[in-house]
Order: sequence, then structure tokens, then C-alpha cells
Amino acid sequence: MDFIRPFTERSFFLIAGPCVIESREHTYFLAAQLQDLAEARGIPFIFKASFDKANRTSLNSFRGSSMAEGLDILSEVRSRIGVPVLTDVHESAQCALVAEAVDVLQIPAFLCRQTDLLTAAAATGRPVNIKKGQFLAPWDLQHAVQKVQSVSGHGPVWVTERGSSFGYGNLVVDFQAFPHLRRTGCPVIFDATHSVQKPGALGSATGGAREMIPTLARAAATAVDGFFFEVHEDPAKALSDGPNALRLDQFGALLDQLLEIWRVARPASLADPCSQS
Repeated sequence: MDFIRPFTERSFFLIAGPCVIESREHTYFLAAQLQDLAEARGIPFIFKASFDKANRTSLNSFRGSSMAEGLDILSEVRSRIGVPVLTDVHESAQCALVAEAVDVLQIPAFLCRQTDLLTAAAATGRPVNIKKGQFLAPWDLQHAVQKVQSVSGHGPVWVTERGSSFGYGNLVVDFQAFPHLRRTGCPVIFDATHSVQKPGALGSATGGAREMIPTLARAAATAVDGFFFEVHEDPAKALSDGPNALRLDQFGALLDQLLEIWRVARPASLADPCSQS
């Protein structure tokens, strides 16, 4: 995987996986399935899973495995399947250790302004994917990017749109955000699954409008370099974010649609954003 230029003239790049590590066997199963879907379509693929979901709605919600076990599982996926791996970091002290096990560090949306976390992630030299906070104007994400780029030896920086708070318990995607995010000079990713979340809609858990994922993804295919999807073979039984996870058996057909749109809509005049960073 070339992290400097993670997409090609023929394909966007793909970040996909379950919300959280549920077990070693389940993580390996999904990684292998997703790798097969991406490889068959020539899509550069990065597997995603969180070892800890530190921002769950309820204290009683499933958070994942321990950090040590989770990183061991992700490292095994990386070596056995041969795919790059991405995971979240929540505290600056985690970054160096996590960087030994995975290829990309992700800054959760709620934490996108945390300077110490951003600079610690940057110091690892790994690519850093910054999710735009639900509370943040898209043009303000440039400050998070600058924090990462201020660190000597930083790696590539990516930015991800994942919807904005719209009153209580709802998110909307403002498609004007994409050109603003592109002005950061970083590859732009659309997280189509978190964008359909309904925070707190289930009382002690977050709900979602899974049926809206394909519509938003197809629209975003005209404006992005990559996609982020949470995928599960049975979202109703997922231990985290099931209401906004895409069904595995529907994923291939959606990828085919997105590739067609992306190849037609991506103008030749759209410079490789990596060359601007």
C-alpha cells in the first residue's frame, strides 16, 4: 500500500471494517471478506476496527477488548491477510504503542481539536486520519491539520467528513463541506456510516438510518478520494453501531456503483491532493 498516494486513477481508496473488535475470529473473518471484495475490484483497502470505543453512550455499552489484546488482533490481521490496518487513538499516551501494531492512526471526531493527541499521533510518522467533529465547521479542520503538520517527521494527513449535528439526536451531511475540506491539501474521505447516526435515539445507545447509507455514498462519490464504511455481516447483532453499519452482503454491489460514479465524476483538473501537502 502506497500511503502517499492511496488512490489511483481508476479507484478511490477504502477504509472498512466493524465498529469494534468483537473477537479474534470475527475480526479476521470480516477482514478477509472485505479484502476479497476490494481486491476483486482493484480498490486500495485499509481494514478498520477499534480496540476500544471510549465514547459509547452508556457506561454499560460494550467497549471492546483490552488495548493489548486488541492490538495483538490487529497486528495478526495485518500480517496474516497482508492488509494495512487503521484504528482509533483516544489518548496521547496510546499513540506510540498503537503505531507499532497498525499502519494508520485515526483521530475520533469528538477529539479532533485535542492538540496533544494530534501531535502525539503525528510524532509516530504514521498517516493520521482526522475525523471532522460533528460540532466543527469544515473550514476549521485546517487547524487540526496544521497541528499534525507542525510536527517534524509527520506522515500523510487525511481528513474525513462524517456529518454535522443538526439539533438533538440527528446528523446531516452538508455537501459544501467537501470543497472546504479539499482546501486543506489532504485527501478527503467520506464516512457514510457514521453520517447516518442518530445519537441517543435508542435511549441508552445511538440509533441510525442504515437505509440512507447508499444514497449519501453515491452523492459523495462525486467529491471524495476515499470512503469509510463500518460493515457487519449481521448489523442487528453487532456489539457497537449496528444501526448505522452496512450489511456485508450488500457491500459489493454498492462498491460497484460507487466506482462507476467516481470514475465519471472525478475531473482531470482535480489535482492529487497529496501533492499539495
